[in-house]
Amino acid sequence: MLARYLPAVGWLRGYRGPWLRGDLVAGVTTAAVVIPQAMAYATIAGLPVQAGLYVATVPMLVYALAGTSRPLSVSTTSTLAALTAAGVGSVAGGDPTRALVAASTLAALTGVLLLGAGILRLGFTADFISAPVLTGFKAGTGLLIAAGQLGKILGVPQEGDDFFIKVASALAHLGEISWPTFALALASIAILLGLRRWAPPSLPGPLLVVLLGIVLAVTTGLPHLALPDLDLVGRLVVPAAGIALMAFVESIAAGRAFAGPEEPEVDADQELRALGGANLAGGLFQAFPAGGGLSQTAVNRGAGARSQVAGVTTALVVVLTLLFLTPLFENLPQATLGAVVIVAVAGLVDLAALGRIRRLRFRDYALALVALAGVLVLGVLQGVLLAVVVSMLTLLHGTNHPPIEVLGRRPGSGHWRDLDRHPGGETVPGLLVLRPLALIYFGNGPRLRRRLLDLVDAADPPPRVLLLDFDAVPDIDVTALDIVDSLDADLRRRGVTLWLTNLNARPLDMLRRHPDAAAWAPRLFGEPDAAATAFSARPPRGTR
Repeated sequence: MLARYLPAVGWLRGYRGPWLRGDLVAGVTTAAVVIPQAMAYATIAGLPVQAGLYVATVPMLVYALAGTSRPLSVSTTSTLAALTAAGVGSVAGGDPTRALVAASTLAALTGVLLLGAGILRLGFTADFISAPVLTGFKAGTGLLIAAGQLGKILGVPQEGDDFFIKVASALAHLGEISWPTFALALASIAILLGLRRWAPPSLPGPLLVVLLGIVLAVTTGLPHLALPDLDLVGRLVVPAAGIALMAFVESIAAGRAFAGPEEPEVDADQELRALGGANLAGGLFQAFPAGGGLSQTAVNRGAGARSQVAGVTTALVVVLTLLFLTPLFENLPQATLGAVVIVAVAGLVDLAALGRIRRLRFRDYALALVALAGVLVLGVLQGVLLAVVVSMLTLLHGTNHPPIEVLGRRPGSGHWRDLDRHPGGETVPGLLVLRPLALIYFGNGPRLRRRLLDLVDAADPPPRVLLLDFDAVPDIDVTALDIVDSLDADLRRRGVTLWLTNLNARPLDMLRRHPDAAAWAPRLFGEPDAAATAFSARPPRGTR
């Protein structure tokens, strides 16, 4: 039981000595990437840069004890930073101290929501945001964050909250551009892109660029215990819900993407509890919301991480940085920090993924663009809510508009298949064979009934028997069974008899318990060909 809720008990028991070197190297390498990125993401969140280092200490240590993914590196991501900025900005009023208190309160509240979801075993919710919608949301977030850095890299003032106002504000001040600042930003971006393209993956490009431009004052010292401001809970609960969802979705995606073939499967429910504990603990120590990131997890795995010891090592390196190395970062130019942010979020705008989605299915591509536009027009917090709504509506639309195939028999065989895909299939005059491709339930039953009747009315020649192939129908509920009875009655008024074939176990059990089960029995067939043979041998004119 202890190992179930504290997985470190299990993996520490099975830890192998040869893993230690890889974990230590991976931890230090990942720290070299996490430190400058976390500082940059803190600026996205509108917080002092040391808050970025705080989020890479306590949350990472707690996740190492409670998480089920061995390589997942938990600190913060650009998405969570942008969501934090959206949630904190409305309550901080431009006061940096109040912003830090609000952000840590937001982290604690996010942790409580994640813990509650974990206790209720709601890990399945990770699948409710479709991949196309998430791709569009991330692309929109990346563009929005990049737009917010224009003022820093151009050295001009910038105002506004949404994408278009931010871009327009920066462009309106082009006449005031600081050319040295712009040159430094371009040089920093060029170095980062060059290192990413030609240098070994283990080389910490962001840290090198930060050290080259060394100048931003960072408060030295560890985060201290600070209780959340309970007066802010009511105003932050909605942002916390959005952040909790995105933290979980991003973390579970990264954990599953980099899981080794011999490693335990990532447990979604325990991940909720681990992330909840990490955020709750981080919120008590001045951190803003935390989650697992794909880029830092990729670095961690690529550098040789074999267990959560790598995460502990990363956190310890960040602690040492807070204690002894922060004076190195005095006077870091905002242009350099802005360059680090832009390069870091460039990967969120995945044009290749959008192109792949467009080639595979245009409807999903349209959904991705809706999510992207939602972030640019409405903002990050409203954009994530739109992404959730769009995903749920897509799911409901798909289940309520199930495809129906018209079947024909492959010549010389007993195999029946979709006539749209295989127009050469044989049909039996008077026998219409249809196959619904979905679970039938109260939500889609009425629409399905109407569509089946429309197909019967449009058939030429008119059928005497409608044969429904239930091979792709895993289950039906009581309402759906009543709709089948209603369909049967409507068909009889048209002079058409309803037969069923290929019933799966649950629909078959329902019909066997039906009050009129004896009348249904002669009209149930194991496969379409058996029904076609029965129809040809004994046409059911005037019979049930």
